[in-house]
Amino acid sequence: MNQPFTRHRRLRQSAAIRRMVRETTLQADDLIYPLFVTEEKNKKTEVPSMPGVYQFSLDRLNEEVGEVEKLGIPAIILFGIPSEKDACGSQAYAAEGIVQRAIRQVKHAFPNMVVIADTCLCEFTDHGHCGLVKEGDVLNDESLALLTKTAVSQAEAGADIIAPSNMMDGFVYAIRNGLDEAGFTDIPIMSYAVKYASAFYGPFRDAANSAPAFGDRKTYQMDAANREEALREAHSDVEQGADFLIVKPALSYLDIVREVKNETGMPLVAYNVSGEYAMVKAAAQNGWIDEKAMVMETLISMKRAGADLILTYHAKDVANWLKGS
Repeated sequence: MNQPFTRHRRLRQSAAIRRMVRETTLQADDLIYPLFVTEEKNKKTEVPSMPGVYQFSLDRLNEEVGEVEKLGIPAIILFGIPSEKDACGSQAYAAEGIVQRAIRQVKHAFPNMVVIADTCLCEFTDHGHCGLVKEGDVLNDESLALLTKTAVSQAEAGADIIAPSNMMDGFVYAIRNGLDEAGFTDIPIMSYAVKYASAFYGPFRDAANSAPAFGDRKTYQMDAANREEALREAHSDVEQGADFLIVKPALSYLDIVREVKNETGMPLVAYNVSGEYAMVKAAAQNGWIDEKAMVMETLISMKRAGADLILTYHAKDVANWLKGS
């Protein structure tokens, strides 16, 4: 007897059939793993608000990168924690800065690992803001010169990709010009094009020691209520020379991920941020959720929304799960 409806369940009858018709997949090649590097000695210090995430001293860094490489994760992004900070974040662009030394070390030991350098000043300034500050205001144009200087120093150290996260107006334009003038025309820019002023960043500030000493970052990071502004930001960065676009955070902004992908067609990175990670870890430690199932569903949702790559603290766990470990 003919039925007045379609039997969609026919394609859900077994795990094998479900795999055959699956529209979205997740693999280790989609992952970027964040690493925090300090200037201490023989340190692997767990971040209290991010179980399973550590700050590594340079002499312990290679063991972690080696594990990442064995898992098939193709890329890391480096965040530096300097021993000294000042008003202009000079250690961000110092030739022997912590990030520059880490880049050289990783590229020497693991030449096939893609090393992405986070390009910002907040981890290096004594006030914790992402640019120069004068009388309580974060200066835009004056900060661009130091951000460009930072990007060039990271490229000189061997970074494969520059990832500016500062949200100053014109930062992609300034950094692209600076890289080109320094001879780094082939170094791509992975722009934090759409970065919201989010409550989900709290644990990261523990990990990177980068909480602002006064005020907040709402004058340069985006208002969580805004959608069209995100598209304007993304288009600006494409016009200025960005090669990848990042949407940060990811989970509460999947609508933005999809719209930016549809609007630009650019390689898109979803940043599964520290607060998203910490919530899952806390719930898992309390036995409230199936951690593996929730993480995999969350990351698949980011891919389904349009992300080509996912920057996530879950990367090692996910790579192990994909291997069946």
